[in-house]
Amino acid sequence: MAEEQVAAGQEQQPAFGIEKIYIKDLSLEIPNAPQIFMERTAPQVGIELSNAVNKLDEGIYEVVTTVTVTSKIEDKTVFLVEVAQAGIFQVRNVPDENLEVILSVTCPNILFPYVREAVSDTVTRAGFPPVLLNPINFEALYAQQKQQQEADAAAATTH
Repeated sequence: MAEEQVAAGQEQQPAFGIEKIYIKDLSLEIPNAPQIFMERTAPQVGIELSNAVNKLDEGIYEVVTTVTVTSKIEDKTVFLVEVAQAGIFQVRNVPDENLEVILSVTCPNILFPYVREAVSDTVTRAGFPPVLLNPINFEALYAQQKQQQEADAAAATTH
């Protein structure tokens, strides 16, 4: 009976685990090749980032961090790379208020080095100098999103 209580107690412990990390989607476009390789002007690089969470099962979540890097010279696209880096995470026995932070901050922090490497490798293989993404503070992004949601909710209730 004591063993059953120990087992039951372990089941109630918070648990976090990485089940799988993988590239869900990867695309590269060089619409102006081969002429673009003759350009000597330094391109402008733009970066977009997004995160998505899908609940797969009880305590099992897929988190996808997508980064789109667009390089342009004036109005000509040099290249466009999009990487959707995904992970399947086990998150059990965590209070709801902590679950959102884990899925919005902790999981993207784990995925980001992989997406960073995939972007750099893809751009290099395409014949361009590597694009090294700067570290991202997912905690600050999460706080910013929460503030925006609260402001939107406050605005909606005053109308």
